Amino acid sequence: MGEQPIYSTRAHVFQIDPNTKKNWLPASKHAVTVSYFYDSTRNVYRIISLDGTKAIINSTISPNMTFTKTSQKFGQWADSRANTVYGLGFSTEHHLSKFAEKFAEYKEAARLAKEKSQEKMEMATSPSQESPAGELSSPLTPVTPPMESINGTDDICDTTPNSDPRPEPTQNALAFAHSPAMTKHWEAELEALKGNNAKLTAALLESTANVKQWKQQLAAYQEEAERLHKRVTELECQSNQTPVIKSQKTELNQTIEELENVLRDKEEEMEKLKEELENMNDLMEQKDTLTQKLEETELRSRVLEEQLAGAEQRLEETQEEQENFRKSLRTLLELLDGKIFELTELRDTLARLIEEAS
Repeated sequence: MGEQPIYSTRAHVFQIDPNTKKNWLPASKHAVTVSYFYDSTRNVYRIISLDGTKAIINSTISPNMTFTKTSQKFGQWADSRANTVYGLGFSTEHHLSKFAEKFAEYKEAARLAKEKSQEKMEMATSPSQESPAGELSSPLTPVTPPMESINGTDDICDTTPNSDPRPEPTQNALAFAHSPAMTKHWEAELEALKGNNAKLTAALLESTANVKQWKQQLAAYQEEAERLHKRVTELECQSNQTPVIKSQKTELNQTIEELENVLRDKEEEMEKLKEELENMNDLMEQKDTLTQKLEETELRSRVLEEQLAGAEQRLEETQEEQENFRKSLRTLLELLDGKIFELTELRDTLARLIEEAS
């Protein structure tokens, strides 16, 4: 038998969103079987998962792959050949750890198999005697740098609370009520943007370093491709071609095609990095705008606080004046009560005098 499963488990399968490169998209509605397969004829290891008859994972393990645990029950790895990132959500931490151990084990086995294959290719491409055209060098095996690990849990959701219907307050009262809330809102957004800015800056530095490395590799691949083209031309010009030379020519042509595919992949990755740089510039502009708005809000808040302090002082003065006025009124009322009492006694006295006179 060619390819047989060597380890199986169950997990929820996700793939990275090809548009945003940060959101996870579910590839299965429920937990499915995820298996490691070993192909003894080609000496390669693959991760395969089927949802019904649809293959949702078909990833060949290479030595430059890395399986990363992003949480207690979730792990991910990047597949540069499929140009995507796979994520697996397990039911327990033990299942995740077991899958990661198997990944590391089969990755090491793939590395050893690749080294043995390269040794065989070098031995096959090294002729026992010198040919007229000189010795043939072994074909360059392209090494694809690993894709950057992407987390899909950095989403930011803005929510705005609904206000209850109330009687419309005055303009100053509205300013006093909403100024602190607006300040907190802008401060929260500024902090979120600062966090995103730090992450984007780190990603930019890492991407810049990767771009430089990839440019160097691209230049090396181009030089190797030109050299291999010349070697193929020399081999074709030889009059007496042996089966060994023909097989070497086929291998060289395959290596050239692989190098050209790698060049195309690197060019696409560079375009994506340029788009990410443009998006980061837009975020920096938004950050500057929000910072300016926050400063304006703080300035308005200080002005309103000063106005509020003045209003409170005037209110205290008004209350003091009203208290003094009440005291004056009480004194006047006491005086009036006394005069009224005296007038009542005078009226009674006059009445008695009139009665006595009559």
